Amino acid sequence: MDKIIQNKLREIEEKFQVKVLYAVESGSRAWGFPSKDSDYDVRFIYIHQPQWYLSIDPQGIGAKRDVIEVPINDLLDISGWEITKALRLFRKSNPPLLEWMRSNIIYYQMYSFIDKLRKLESEVFYPNPSLHHYLNMAKNNYREYLQGTEVKIKKYFYVLRPVLACKWIEEYKNVPPIDFHELLQSMIPAGELKNEIEHLLQRKIIGDELDIEPQIKVINEFLDSEMIRLEAYIKTIKVEVEDPTLKLDNLFRDTLKEVW
Repeated sequence: MDKIIQNKLREIEEKFQVKVLYAVESGSRAWGFPSKDSDYDVRFIYIHQPQWYLSIDPQGIGAKRDVIEVPINDLLDISGWEITKALRLFRKSNPPLLEWMRSNIIYYQMYSFIDKLRKLESEVFYPNPSLHHYLNMAKNNYREYLQGTEVKIKKYFYVLRPVLACKWIEEYKNVPPIDFHELLQSMIPAGELKNEIEHLLQRKIIGDELDIEPQIKVINEFLDSEMIRLEAYIKTIKVEVEDPTLKLDNLFRDTLKEVW
């Protein structure tokens, strides 16, 4: 699959006349709980040639799209963001982008862009967008899949992971790790709750069919109480960061010169 992804990235470069700077896995494989039939969710950042930026129309308007999306098949979902779009989202502490930067499955990395971006993360990170993003994700999945005596049991991971990410931000005041195992080990003490989560995780990884099963009471009770507590906590957060626009402008210009 790695070779297929590499070939797809080269095809994208040729078709759209761009250079890929960074490409990673972003879905359940990167999170550490893939199923046997999990597809590949590849996300990348790319840069156009200089003349693309020298026009009267801004990026992302009309024909100047700032995303590239490859038709999805049953095995591969691949899409990317143009560099200035990525930098604007980085300025807002966009959680998906921050996760891409932390993925431990890197398909492609070229030039100095991503290393320089990582060095700016601690200056730019603003916790509120991530807290809102993860808590809303948890609440939506919980409401849709984990209510009642019978629940869609694999969806526990899609509620647990964002809740644990919120707890990480609360405790450490920085971007949470992408890997679920690391979040679990750091945020949940030994005991019944952790045992139940680890057992469920092992079942998912070995390929058990996790469909409709009885609710796991200890996990639901934990999620109920944590989501209520986190919602109250988020309202107390007030963090100010210095505007990083000048540094991000310089990073864009430096990357443009380095690549082309």
